Amino acid sequence: MSTLLVLREQMQQIYAKYSMYIIKALQFLFGILLFGAINANIGFMKSASSILCTLGLAAVCAFLPLLITVIAATILVIIHLYVLSVPIAAFTVLIFLMMYIFYFRFTPKNAWVVLIALLACIYKLPVIVPVAFGLLGGPVFVVPAVCGVIAYYLVHLVKLSSTALQGADAGGMISGLMTFAKQAIGNKEMWTMVLAVAISFLVVHAIRTRAVDHAWKIASAAGAVTAVIIGMAGNLALGLHISYIILIGSGVAAVLIGFVLEFLFFSVDYSRTEHIQFEDDEYYYYVKAVPKVGVAVPEKSVKHITEHQGQETVAIDLEEIQNKAEGMPKGIRKKPVQRKTAGNSREEREKSTDEILLTRSLSKELGLDKEKQK
Repeated sequence: MSTLLVLREQMQQIYAKYSMYIIKALQFLFGILLFGAINANIGFMKSASSILCTLGLAAVCAFLPLLITVIAATILVIIHLYVLSVPIAAFTVLIFLMMYIFYFRFTPKNAWVVLIALLACIYKLPVIVPVAFGLLGGPVFVVPAVCGVIAYYLVHLVKLSSTALQGADAGGMISGLMTFAKQAIGNKEMWTMVLAVAISFLVVHAIRTRAVDHAWKIASAAGAVTAVIIGMAGNLALGLHISYIILIGSGVAAVLIGFVLEFLFFSVDYSRTEHIQFEDDEYYYYVKAVPKVGVAVPEKSVKHITEHQGQETVAIDLEEIQNKAEGMPKGIRKKPVQRKTAGNSREEREKSTDEILLTRSLSKELGLDKEKQK
């Protein structure tokens, strides 16, 4: 666990240092997935569904706000539908315009939630939408999540009806438009998934905001189970054809993603929970304090190892060292003391002995020894 915590801290440091580049890279990847999914499902205009167009749109939208990505995706969908059928394109424009009037105009910063919900439904993971947004967002996130589900089913319905709509005359276009509008409004599977996403989102948000231990884990599991149960109940009650494998698989994936989001954004230690009570002149306060789990990232020490250098010979001035020890200036030389060596001859030793004896006898006769003693 400590290794994972250290890894999380390192990821946060890397993101804080290179956040601008990471965000742009994620926007580019998101654009590739989004535009690629749209072109793969309703790519009626061949030039707009090419790989070059997909990469170009993703690259341009990576350097612009996410709201521009939403607008670009909307325009791309309308262009493909226009090639298929003008009335269908007009009906789709009306639906998107209603979404804009009732939501995007007031909260444009959350418009990207529609695209995430659309991608999750395209890749057969619809239960991830309420669990992820219920953990990270507020109650207002339920509206773009529902809009994303509706947009997916509109695109899916166009894909299923494309064969009947192509090559129709004016009367056939009007008839096809009426049929398409009737199928879109009365699509029981779409409304079942809208209900599942909305109720599951509210369940996740309600549990996540409670002061209970392991609220995020409970909310993730409860939200996924709620969405799966509503989907299965709709299948049984309305005779729908929602795949149970998709429901259960996306529910399991939603729980796992919920655990990952809790580790990244809400990692706390419930074993050290504290309950605090205090009061003021008007209220009593009961506070539950849960400490966050944090770990210090170990710092790496780098040692510089250099190659072995050759030995350097240093000249030492022995005279200078001796003069400094005796307190003499450098320029004054001390007179060397001549010492007698062991190589003196025998005659010189005898002469020196005679001189010493003579000096002592003279000192004794003249009384110099007595004066020294006094």
